[in-house]
Amino acid sequence: MRQRNKPWADDFLQNNPQLIIPNPAEHKNKWQSIFGNNNPIHIEIGTGKGQFLTGMAKQYPEINFIGIELAKSIVVTAAQKVMDSELDNILLLNENAEDIHEIFAEEEIDGIYLNFSDPWPKNRHEKRRLTFHSFLKKYEDILDPSGEIIFKTDNRGLFEYSLVSFSNYGMKLEEVNLDLHAIEDPENVMTEYEEKFSAKGQVIYRCRARFVK
Repeated sequence: MRQRNKPWADDFLQNNPQLIIPNPAEHKNKWQSIFGNNNPIHIEIGTGKGQFLTGMAKQYPEINFIGIELAKSIVVTAAQKVMDSELDNILLLNENAEDIHEIFAEEEIDGIYLNFSDPWPKNRHEKRRLTFHSFLKKYEDILDPSGEIIFKTDNRGLFEYSLVSFSNYGMKLEEVNLDLHAIEDPENVMTEYEEKFSAKGQVIYRCRARFVK
């Protein structure tokens, strides 16, 4: 997601450590204490401007949500949206998804959302795809055995690649949906990209997958 530079982003991050958590690795295996409850924790990797995350937090107040976004200029926009929503079950991290195994302990997370991830279409960039097997290993380590990965995209190539990646890793595919909006799922919370693409008539794909222990 491209975004204009925000010169004030650094100051915003420093002034809001209660929402955008600095040095998150220090809280490994302690995230429930940060939220102040024992509710399950779900993470969204590549949270963008925060529409999905805030929508989910409103719909499921009994779940704690953590949004991970690498782009500083975007995570501050998500933070403003969280502040406006006055929700207390969301935290944000300005971190790289490659570091999640350093941030979360084994089986500390109960659900992972991958929404409209960068497809990295060139073969030489395969390792950067969030459904590449090295990422799946990190997800498996931090995800509770009862948890699942929910993956949404408009990119057919990435979707097909991810289904093969999940299967080759030995995961169980709980759902493979080739036209999400055709089923009118009342529990589906749309991202900014999802609204944009669906308005243009583009098909949205969704998959739910679990690790087999």
